[in-house]
Amino acid sequence: MKKDLISIADVSKDDINQIFKWAAIFKRGKRRGFNRLLAGKSLGMIFEKPSSRTRISFEVAMHQMGGYVIYLGEDQTQLGKRESVADVARTASRYLDGVVLRTFSHQGILEFAKFASIPVINGLSDCCHPCQVLADIFTFIEKRGKFSDKAGFGLKGKKVTFLGDGNNVACSWVWGAAKIGLNLILSSPSQYQIDGSLISRANKIARENGGFIELESNPEKAVRSADLIYTDVWASMGQEEEKEKRREIFSPYQVNDKLVSLANSESLVMHCLPAHRGEEITDSVIDGKQSVVWDEAENRLHVQKAVLYLLLKEIQSP
Repeated sequence: MKKDLISIADVSKDDINQIFKWAAIFKRGKRRGFNRLLAGKSLGMIFEKPSSRTRISFEVAMHQMGGYVIYLGEDQTQLGKRESVADVARTASRYLDGVVLRTFSHQGILEFAKFASIPVINGLSDCCHPCQVLADIFTFIEKRGKFSDKAGFGLKGKKVTFLGDGNNVACSWVWGAAKIGLNLILSSPSQYQIDGSLISRANKIARENGGFIELESNPEKAVRSADLIYTDVWASMGQEEEKEKRREIFSPYQVNDKLVSLANSESLVMHCLPAHRGEEITDSVIDGKQSVVWDEAENRLHVQKAVLYLLLKEIQSP
């Protein structure tokens, strides 16, 4: 039976451990000895949204493992417009070994996966961004935890504060924190908070794993004693018309030197990029000594190699 990566909510703790184990192996080995692992495999990349890191990291990952990538932008597929999502999924399954989808509609990814007979990977949707947050947590373990520890990866009791919009990245952090057992504080203006029912569902899993998830609208309270401060843009793709309104509302949530000083003295700072410097994060922070943003960006490559290897290695080419 084929496996997909649609949301971290659907991924078991053992699956996460396997992804991180292989990501660490790939990172240690860099380019050596892996160029036949996915030889003959083809990956389709269907993107309705522009991308730099997601596209580059997936293409390089496949290349370094001996596979091949075909990229299809919005004007080439027009999912659900020129052709039904189901028909594209059925056809792609006859040509490819896997597909990465980067879309506005999460429902479109679910529909594609339903009709595809090959693994489907969510490269970003309006609901979640699992590949990003898996790389984020991998980076946190690398800096402050242990890859050998299956019961929390050495991060038990660590506090993560997410500042800003309760968007797709924040939602993936909710499920990632729940599965790992982190203490996650989400700090957003009240009208931009994640739905409380999602928090309740995730908290049941978080408590089983020794962590918790909470909402705290006051950013200064939220960052106190944080081991990791995380932020994202205030206006995501498709929200450009709200940019000025959001800038005013979110200004107290800017990750700047003053806010970072309230956290743990050894706290880390992450941003999924692209960053709007001077808005959600200042130059002094993103370029500062506590920032691990560039390690985080690099780890997209290694984690996605692991995902591709684990999903595609046993799939026979058509």
